[in-house]
Amino acid sequence: MDPYIRIEGIKKNYGKRNILNGVSLTADPGMCVGILGSNGCGKSTLLSILAGELRADAGSFYVRGTDLLTDPLLRREIIGYAPQGTPLIAELTAYENLRLWYDKELLSSSLEDGPLSLLGIPGFLKTPVRKMSGGMKKRLSIGCAIAGDPKILLLDEPGAALDLLCKEAMENYFSSFLSGGGTIFLVTHDVQELRLCTGSCILKNGQLTPFTFDGDVRKLTEALKP
Repeated sequence: MDPYIRIEGIKKNYGKRNILNGVSLTADPGMCVGILGSNGCGKSTLLSILAGELRADAGSFYVRGTDLLTDPLLRREIIGYAPQGTPLIAELTAYENLRLWYDKELLSSSLEDGPLSLLGIPGFLKTPVRKMSGGMKKRLSIGCAIAGDPKILLLDEPGAALDLLCKEAMENYFSSFLSGGGTIFLVTHDVQELRLCTGSCILKNGQLTPFTFDGDVRKLTEALKP
């Protein structure tokens, strides 16, 4: 049987620089795949391509046989993407940013007892993004990704700028998401976040190599070296 998710031959060049050189990966429901690598190796570029923010030079992203790189409507329906930065509109409030993505009924439910509630977003709904702390912006960015109940999450360093309580709430949600059959691709430099992963890979020289993290940070550091 074919895997639920099949990423094949993703390539991306910036001028003469080869960033991704035929990246391939498979995953099934309930899996969290950690994507590790040194700074600038192409991790964020890969997630941006899978999310439709960047165009690949070659490759496919199949979910149950449909290539999401050529089907933006289905991609938006089933993918939630939280980039490394915070792609929010600074002059709008938290609620106004969320309304750019979701209708009032869905937001009301998510804010009352759903993932947005777990992230503490109801506490700053009326706050403009320009007045938010880094942690608040990060929580809102993650909220924009998960409020629509996606099937696949693309997360680029989701724990950055979050305090310990918010990290715990976020990780609890992600664990529940995986238990419900969701799939996560997680770019991280946080050893603690690797606990969520059912498998991991190292992106180096434009390609992914499977890596088993057993808690030995020194071994991981050696594996990340060019």
